[in-house]
Amino acid sequence: MEHNSPRRKGSRRRLWVWASVATILVCATSALALTKIHNISSAPQGDRPECTKVASLAPGKVSDKTRDWTLGNGVAAWGNASAVLRCGVSELPPTTNLCIAAEGIDWVLDEERLEREGVSALRTYGRAPAIEFTYYGPREDVGGILVELKSAIDWIPQNSKCT
Repeated sequence: MEHNSPRRKGSRRRLWVWASVATILVCATSALALTKIHNISSAPQGDRPECTKVASLAPGKVSDKTRDWTLGNGVAAWGNASAVLRCGVSELPPTTNLCIAAEGIDWVLDEERLEREGVSALRTYGRAPAIEFTYYGPREDVGGILVELKSAIDWIPQNSKCT
């Protein structure tokens, strides 16, 4: 009796197909398990189309941190969520908090949060929707990161400036 009958060849082919599919599934599952997805709370107006655009225009890297996978509307994060951008936060009223102009975008520092938590939290001033940027890292990095975020934000019209 011959071992290479058509029936055996078909069985072997199916076996190889199933083994290949199983290998692909194992590799894909392993890759997903290694990829951490951050669930970041969307801002109240994070579902606005402008926020979708801001998140899509956010750079792939800020400072030395690569962009993370995130869940949430109008959000972006980098460096294992050590830097987080949320679009659609409420606009700031006039304030006496420190205002920083970075490449034509006014940002207001949340001084209370900096003192309380040691985190740099800034919000755009005079733009709607407003954008919040939170950074859990060295304060000296913040200015450079704000410059890197410019192209994601500067297309939103600025209605007023810090004084």
